[in-house]
Amino acid sequence: MGKDSNQKFPPSPGYIEVDPGKCAGCQICMLICSLVHEGKCDIQLARIQIIQDTYKPWPDCIQIKQCRQCPSPACIKACPAGAAFVDTEHGNVRVIDESKCTGCQACLKACPFNEAGMIWNVEKQVAGKCDLCANAPFLGEPGGPGFKQACVSVCPHKALTYKSRSLKKE
Repeated sequence: MGKDSNQKFPPSPGYIEVDPGKCAGCQICMLICSLVHEGKCDIQLARIQIIQDTYKPWPDCIQIKQCRQCPSPACIKACPAGAAFVDTEHGNVRVIDESKCTGCQACLKACPFNEAGMIWNVEKQVAGKCDLCANAPFLGEPGGPGFKQACVSVCPHKALTYKSRSLKKE
């Protein structure tokens, strides 16, 4: 039982944009993501995923999957436990509260981008997603909208950028 599908959500302030033509598939973004969120370098725990298909020509051989901070987040609507929510303290970023996650994976299945915005943390048995580093305990400086995103700051090819959304009143 998720939330009402007609529910309105406050807009997210921004998102991570990817230029696949600049990505070399080095996975540095994945390593820093897992480090600032989990305290260790482990690509399977990264909230951004680089998927490589060596049978395709460049740049089609690389897919970058990350949360798009959807205006109407299916992950939040699908979560029966309230673990997926809009974090108003960090500018309306869509996040997962691991302490509330029951492991049902409804949020992963609901993602309209083929689960691209979500990860399954195999160690903790909970869902996870990009929070724009708003809740990154090992970042060592402020993260989130208006501050630092670890993956953007370390990408050697500048394939990742933080894009602000225009939050005009309608």
